[in-house]
Amino acid sequence: MSDSTRRIFFKQVAATGSVLLAGSAMAQAGGLVDEKSAQAVALGYKADTTKVDKAKYPKHTNDQKCTNCQLFAGKPTDAAGGCPLFAGKQVAGPGWCSAWVKKAG
Repeated sequence: MSDSTRRIFFKQVAATGSVLLAGSAMAQAGGLVDEKSAQAVALGYKADTTKVDKAKYPKHTNDQKCTNCQLFAGKPTDAAGGCPLFAGKQVAGPGWCSAWVKKAG
């Protein structure tokens, strides 16, 4: 990962911190994220982690899913849940995006 990409990633994570503190209710309000939306495309979001472009995201593995991401606002068994990166929408539990961070614990 280049320094520029890493810097952008950390800025995105920092910007979402306040949303996480505000709770997941707002993030879970709407329907599922559309993979073709500008935000989803920018983050490489796919509703199915096995459909991620391996050439574009070589560090991605199929065991990385929204349900085991630090940003996922739901239970590990939920089919979908909120994510502060997609405010007002839900991400698919088996989904993935480039902001994936392993859930602590």
